[in-house]
Amino acid sequence: MPEKGISLEKRLFSQPGLVCPFDSKVADGWSELGKFMSGHITGLDARMILDSRGNPTVEVDCYVDGNLLGRAAVPSGASTGAYESLEMRDGDASKYLGKGVTQAVQNVTDRIEEVLLGMPVDEQRILDELMIELDGTPNKAELGANAMLGASLACLHSGAAYHELPLWKYIGGVAGGLMPVPMLNILNGGAHAASNVDVQEFMVMPHGFDTFEEGLRAGVETYHALKKELKADGLLGGVGDEGGFAPNLPANEDGLKYMVRAIEAAGYSVEEMGIAMDVAATEFHKEDGYHMDGKVLTSEQLADVYSAWLDEYPILSIEDGFGEDDWRGWTDFTKREGHRVQSVGDDLFVTQSERLAQGIELGAANAMLVKLNQVGTVTETLEAMDMATSNGFNNVISHRSGETEDVTIADLAVGTRAGQIKTGAPARSDRVAKYNQLLRISADVDEYRSPF
Repeated sequence: MPEKGISLEKRLFSQPGLVCPFDSKVADGWSELGKFMSGHITGLDARMILDSRGNPTVEVDCYVDGNLLGRAAVPSGASTGAYESLEMRDGDASKYLGKGVTQAVQNVTDRIEEVLLGMPVDEQRILDELMIELDGTPNKAELGANAMLGASLACLHSGAAYHELPLWKYIGGVAGGLMPVPMLNILNGGAHAASNVDVQEFMVMPHGFDTFEEGLRAGVETYHALKKELKADGLLGGVGDEGGFAPNLPANEDGLKYMVRAIEAAGYSVEEMGIAMDVAATEFHKEDGYHMDGKVLTSEQLADVYSAWLDEYPILSIEDGFGEDDWRGWTDFTKREGHRVQSVGDDLFVTQSERLAQGIELGAANAMLVKLNQVGTVTETLEAMDMATSNGFNNVISHRSGETEDVTIADLAVGTRAGQIKTGAPARSDRVAKYNQLLRISADVDEYRSPF
């Protein structure tokens, strides 16, 4: 086993925090060093697999000392923010409707492997910096964020396996883990469902329980209670991309009414089971205003709607309540209601430190949604999370609507002690896989507390 005290980066660079630049001589030197030392990357492999919507995505394998130690798959979003890093697609309409990822896969096996070969697998920052330098664009347009994230995550898994540590512990270190309060998206709308509901996600948050297992059970039971309530009203149909039910409703507020009905029908109170919403307002923000419930609303009028809902329903969190460029709408609302609701920036921040810094300066929100593929590497994700935490913001770890069986975000949530995770309904294996991983982790981590 390798020395677990001083890292290779610290042994080779005397200045604290110094990151290896993308320099061919340094990389070649490390590659040569890797021939004689253990714990170094000896190869990357990649392939196209399918995500939960049946669209191609990238999966990457990382080999260390000749052994396959890490594998990771990359998710994909439907309601993507304009400022997200580029997800590289082939654009060949004759194959997978233009959504193929052949070039992204080739970028992993040809270009990314070349710069990571021989590097120490447990130096995540250095590995990610090498890829960032190789790409050389502000939005990962050269290599593709899907190619880079696949490699970054595969290396992360390999580092954990090499040190014989659970991934959450490899990420979190001596700080230990914290089980997150789940946000279960049990009623889908917006871009995630073929319904007339504008709000993209209605979620339950079991925040008033002593353990993760108890909270998850309450959320699952509420999901099944919602099914019965919708069936009783003749509204039960299919499910959306994230496993939640997708009924047509008279108005968006009816989604909140059904959430309360389901919570109470499952035998719980709104004091222990709250509601979270992902409005995804960018999706219905037009030049003339916000189009909701057949009306066109200004930012101020939309804020009035949210305030009225906060008065009436047990809402704990509102994500993307305003458009990704409506900084004034965000700032005014957070100043007005941030004391009683979590205001979460997703499209607003896209897990990127530069936009988050602007939001912090303006007081535009009080929480950041964390999606690894919005920025493209593990290191940049953790940097943005650190910035959020150090400025009093909450972090909410999130899946994407196009998911795989990869469960990395479950370990990320626990290891970083984020305290919150949203990963869909307790239905469809791509969502349930994350909950099952959290249940496994909970056997070793019993700390679970509400962020509210």
